[in-house]
Amino acid sequence: MAVTKSRYASPNHFDAIIIGAGIAGPALAYALSTLPQTSENALRIALMDRSFAEPNRIVGELLQPGGMKALRELGMQDCVNNIDAISCHGYAVLYQGKTVHIPYPNKEEGRSFHHGRFVQNLRAKARTGKGVECIEATVSDLIESPEGRVLGVRATRKAEKDQSQAAEEFFADVTFVADGWSSKFRSKVLGASFREPRLKSHFIGLVLKDVRLPIPKHGTVALIPGTGPVLIYQIGEHETRMLVDAQGGLPKDIPAYVKTKIVPHLPENLHDAILDSVASERPKSMPNSFFPPTKQGGKYHKPGAILLGDSWNMRHPLTGGGMTVAFSDVVIIRRLLDAVVNDPTLAIPDTDDPSDAEKPAKGPFSDWSKLVPVLTDLHWERKGLASTVNILSVALYDLFGAE
Repeated sequence: MAVTKSRYASPNHFDAIIIGAGIAGPALAYALSTLPQTSENALRIALMDRSFAEPNRIVGELLQPGGMKALRELGMQDCVNNIDAISCHGYAVLYQGKTVHIPYPNKEEGRSFHHGRFVQNLRAKARTGKGVECIEATVSDLIESPEGRVLGVRATRKAEKDQSQAAEEFFADVTFVADGWSSKFRSKVLGASFREPRLKSHFIGLVLKDVRLPIPKHGTVALIPGTGPVLIYQIGEHETRMLVDAQGGLPKDIPAYVKTKIVPHLPENLHDAILDSVASERPKSMPNSFFPPTKQGGKYHKPGAILLGDSWNMRHPLTGGGMTVAFSDVVIIRRLLDAVVNDPTLAIPDTDDPSDAEKPAKGPFSDWSKLVPVLTDLHWERKGLASTVNILSVALYDLFGAE
């Protein structure tokens, strides 16, 4: 039997490159590593991010029960452990001094936590995956063939202090773009089908110390006259996140805005903690955008690249559904790619023909025509959950933010 050449021309050649190690990226890296593999089809996966230091963001902190279910299906449920995560059992809606209790059905539970701690657990889990290599590098461009297929990325590894690094080329049969809400590659991947994300509002983020919510271990949505809703939820034993939705652009004086427009409409027991927070720390902010998913793999889509997570689909974070959609998408992708990775036509031929020894083995993702049906199935299979979350987020935001 002839021994076929390795399909990797250099250490910088992989079966899959994943740009972005936030939420969707590490989950996908680990999911791919758990696909049934043999010595012939074992995968090499590059998970790339400009920094693997703990991120500090004000969203991606509340995982709904559907997201917990997806984590269990991926074998990643332990990623919510040892980060001071808080069980979440539903919502409380506050309006004009009244509280409406909306528990999760069937006593389901979500989790809320510090975003950065959760991301670090996801990355640590990805590192345990077979064939996963984490590369700290800034991706500057996609590498394309003369025909326009994405062949990999051009990236610069993080250099030591006072040193510089030259850009390197990394190649793969498929490149997953999961670089988040501010993706710099989504327009190139989608081509003529790309439309700019629509800005809905901004979130102003504060951390409150040692407060008690109207209904403990529940997300709290407070409806504020004349502006968007306020979302409050516990992210640790002693810390609670407060997100103020600002419509029509960020106010020039955020502390004054919070004190005069927001505080008077919230429960009195929260007032001192809010005033302490705006006095002691500079509030963080981030835009809230809507970006509907475009069907991938079509006429205008760049072959060789696949969008995932917020780079592909965003909705207002009021309902906390973004991570649930991302993890659920990864569950679907893993199942659909199982058949591709274990395609029997990729097996090394049982032959004594010497010329076979000169033929590189085919990678499981080398034939784009086999990935197009995967993208079609992904588009339709995700609709039941993703469309519900997307529509609910917009509808509830427009309702809660109405005059």
